Amino acid sequence: MAIENGNFVRVNFTGKTKETDEVFDTTYDEIAQEAGIFDENKTYKPIPIVVGGNHLLPAIEEAIIGLEAGESKTVEVDSENGFGPRDPKNVQLIPMREFKKQGMTPYPGMRINAEGGEGKILTVNGGRVKVDFNHPLAGKDLIYEVQVTEIIEDAEEKIKSMIELHYNNPNVDIEKTEIEIEDGIVNIQLDEMAKFDQQSYMDITFARFRISKDIWENIEEVTKVNFVDAFEKREESADEEEDEE
Repeated sequence: MAIENGNFVRVNFTGKTKETDEVFDTTYDEIAQEAGIFDENKTYKPIPIVVGGNHLLPAIEEAIIGLEAGESKTVEVDSENGFGPRDPKNVQLIPMREFKKQGMTPYPGMRINAEGGEGKILTVNGGRVKVDFNHPLAGKDLIYEVQVTEIIEDAEEKIKSMIELHYNNPNVDIEKTEIEIEDGIVNIQLDEMAKFDQQSYMDITFARFRISKDIWENIEEVTKVNFVDAFEKREESADEEEDEE
C-alpha cells in the first residue's frame, strides 16, 4: 500500500543542517545521545502523523507520498520551505534594566522567552543586550532521513495515534483509552490518569480541539468527536494512606 494524502502513518526521522551535518532533531535515542541533544523527558520512537496534516514540515510530508511501510527517503528542504529566511528585524536590542526587573543576569547563548517568542542572547554590552528572536534553524538548508514504519488502517488506532501525537504524556497509557464509534460519532474516554492528575487534565483540555479536528477531517465516517469524562471513587492504596499520616 503506497502512502497517499490523508493517510495515518508512523515515521522515524533524523534532521540535520545541510552545511554542517549537525543533528538538531531525531526520533532515535542513540542518535540523540551521540549528537548531545538527548532529552530525558522525551520518548524516542516513531511518531504518528497524518500526511498533509502539517504535523511535520510540508516538504517532508509531500516527499513520503508514494512510499510504502518500511521504506526510507532522504529529503532536502531549503530554508524557504523549512523555517524561513533570517529576518534582521528579529534581532533586537533590549535594555539591561528589563532583565534586572526579572532578576535575570543575561549572558551570550542564554535562551529567553519574551512577548510570546523565544530568543537567544547574542551579546551583552554595558546597558544593552542583543537578542536574536529568529528560529534557530531560520536561513538554514536541511536534510531529513525519513523512514515510514507503519501505515495505520484501523479507525480506532488512527484515533489513538492522534491522541498520542497531540497529548504526549508518559504518565497516561494511551492503550487504556476507550473508544466507541457509532453513526459517525466518536466517544473517547481516556486513561483515568488524564483526569485525576491536574496537569494531565489541563494538557488534554488544550489538546482536544486539535485531536478532534484531525479525526473528523481525515476519517470519512466521523462527523463528531466527544470526550467523555467519567469519574469514579478511587480506593486509597496502603502507600497513599501512609503518606497522609
